[in-house]
Amino acid sequence: MRQKTSLTIVERAIIAVPGFEQVLKKLDQQVALRGQSQSTLNNYIRRIAKISLHFGRLPEMIDEDEINEYLVALARDPKSPSRSSFKHMVYGLRYYYRLLGMNKKAIALPALKADTKLPIILNRAELKELFEVPKLLKHRIVLTLIYSAGLRGQEVINLKISDIDFERKTIHIRQSKYKKDRIVPLAKAMAIGLRKYLSAENPHIWLFNGKEADGRYSIKGLSWVFRENMKKTSISKEVSLHSLRHSYATHLLEDGLNIVTLKELLGHSNIVTTMIYLHVAQCELIKAHSPLDSLYNLREDQV
Repeated sequence: MRQKTSLTIVERAIIAVPGFEQVLKKLDQQVALRGQSQSTLNNYIRRIAKISLHFGRLPEMIDEDEINEYLVALARDPKSPSRSSFKHMVYGLRYYYRLLGMNKKAIALPALKADTKLPIILNRAELKELFEVPKLLKHRIVLTLIYSAGLRGQEVINLKISDIDFERKTIHIRQSKYKKDRIVPLAKAMAIGLRKYLSAENPHIWLFNGKEADGRYSIKGLSWVFRENMKKTSISKEVSLHSLRHSYATHLLEDGLNIVTLKELLGHSNIVTTMIYLHVAQCELIKAHSPLDSLYNLREDQV
C-alpha cells in the first residue's frame, strides 16, 4: 500500500475547521439516499473543504459579501485552470446550501451560463496515429478501449476483468455517473487486444491495476498516459482524455447510428446532452421529402 506523504485538503479541513467532520458524514449519507455519483460528491467535498479552510469556518457561517469576494478572486486567479475551478466551487456551494435548506444562500450565488462550446474531437487518422504511439501495451489498450466503448475516465478505472464478456462481445459498465448500469459492444479488434493484454499483464480483479489503495488505476494516471502519448504525435488540437469519448459519439453518428441508441450507449440521462454531437458530426444530409414518394418509389424525373 502506498504511504501518504501529506494530508489531503479534506483531511486538513477535518482537523482545522470545527464541525467539518459532521458535515462530511451528512454529505456521505446523501450518496446512499439520493443515488448520486460518488465522484461528483467528492468533487463538491473538496471545494467545500477549500473554502472552509480559507475562512476557517463552515460555508453557512460565511456572509454573502465574503463569498462573492472569494469567488471573484477565484475567477481571476491566473493559477486556476480556466473557468472550471470557479464553476465547480459554485456548484459545490449551491449543493451544500440546498442540503442544509438554505435556499436563499444558494439562489444568491452567481448564475452560471451553460457551456456552449462544441466538443473537440480527433478524426480517424489522428486516432490511428495516437494508438500507434504507446510503447507499453497497457497504455495502448487503455486509450483504445476508451475510444472503442465511449467510456468516461471513472468508468475505465472501475472496470473489473469479469465485466468483459468475450463470448457475447460486451462490456458491462456498472454504476456509472448516474448510478445506472449499461452494456456496450466490445469491438472485435478490442477483444483481440484485451486478450493479449490479459495474457501479458495478468491483472487481478481490476482490468487495469494501479497504485491506488484498492489496487485500481487512477484518473490522474489515465490523464497522464493520454497527455504523454499525445506529445509524441503531430496532433496540435487542444484535447483531453474525454475527447476520446467525444470522438466515439461523433463517429458513431457519422456511421449512421441513431441519436436515441447513442444516448443509451453513452449513459446520458437526457437526450439533450447527446444532441450536441449532431453539431459536430459530418453526417450526410437527407433531402427533405414526403413519405408518400417513398411509398410509391417515385423519383423526381417521373413527376
